[in-house]
Amino acid sequence: MNGGPHSADHGDGPGGRIRLDRWLFHVRAFKTRTLAADRIAGGGIRVNGTPCGKPAHLVGPGDVVTIGSAARVRVLRFLAPGERRGPPDEANLLYEDLSEG
Repeated sequence: MNGGPHSADHGDGPGGRIRLDRWLFHVRAFKTRTLAADRIAGGGIRVNGTPCGKPAHLVGPGDVVTIGSAARVRVLRFLAPGERRGPPDEANLLYEDLSEG
């Protein structure tokens, strides 16, 4: 197997794609991957304008992820999968913030 059984999970899947819950954790949208997965499963996350309910949904370059909450809405364009959850400066390189204001 190329890259092992979890290759897509680690961002080295086809075309640099990665699980949505993992990417949201890498970009520091959620404090834990479990919180990201719970939010995805519970609604409030869209990928390219379509509601997404599966934490394992693969996202890749150019995808637009919308994160809705009572406090605000964040719109992020996927630029890179990232290798890990790094410091904020490193996380900021993984996306372009399209949010208003």
